[in-house]
Amino acid sequence: MHNYLKTIGFRKVNTPDDLDNLIADVLLHYDYKEVVENEKGQLFAQISKEYAMDTGITVFGAYDDENLFHIEYYYPYFMGSQITNCQHMTIERKIGSESFSGASDDVRVGTMLIFYLLNGSEYIREVQSQKNPEKHAAVSYSALASKGVILLPVEKNPLQAEKNERKIEKKNDWYLAAANGDESAIESITMDDIDIYGMISRRIRNEDVYTIVDSYFMPYGFECDLYKIMGEITGCREVKNVVTNEKMYHLNMVCNGIPLDVCVSEKDLIGEPAVGRRFKGIIWMQGYVHF
Repeated sequence: MHNYLKTIGFRKVNTPDDLDNLIADVLLHYDYKEVVENEKGQLFAQISKEYAMDTGITVFGAYDDENLFHIEYYYPYFMGSQITNCQHMTIERKIGSESFSGASDDVRVGTMLIFYLLNGSEYIREVQSQKNPEKHAAVSYSALASKGVILLPVEKNPLQAEKNERKIEKKNDWYLAAANGDESAIESITMDDIDIYGMISRRIRNEDVYTIVDSYFMPYGFECDLYKIMGEITGCREVKNVVTNEKMYHLNMVCNGIPLDVCVSEKDLIGEPAVGRRFKGIIWMQGYVHF
């Protein structure tokens, strides 16, 4: 079973028969289907069914010479609503299947941000029509959370919050300049990191770490698209799986300056989500690229 089926409300799908029935329902009563041909002339189909708003299951497979459909893989998905532009993005096919991972070099995270591509069939079609479809693309980041905790917000003075926002924008400019070889920008980043280390060293003696750090985004475990995050909730919506009636939360978030939508099951969440509070949890990163 896929580890994140429980996140979208299918906690009781535990046997191969349960999974076969679920996939059969997707194939028979789908909401979206796209058939594309790759460079080798093979026909692939991406078939999706929505079981809650913007949330569902996708089945991907290929047609043989007799027009019979063969399932390659399936995955639960959550479609994000916020859009962010990416200056540098790369999309690559996974080794073992006709599925794709995207990677964007985002200065706000400070590392390569890797995500599971939700619209793989669209990417296959775009590759046939142009050489570099991911160039200057925008992406909607989304995620399924295996578990999470709601934290109270950090009290911020409005003037201090505005000052911090300007400082973040300035530091992002330094990162962009440093990527182009600007030595003064590299020196500024180094000095700023030293100042931050000194501030944390002083405050950590008397304060909890979550009053100092209000947002982070870092890799988790061995899978390249798993992350441990904490960010501020900017929007919250409660939804239900139409089949199982299990409750989920769709959280609009800002994490390290990146807009991100997270889906988490009510049973895997500790605390009550609300705008202004923070979400901390482990996520499987997904992305829908707007070519």
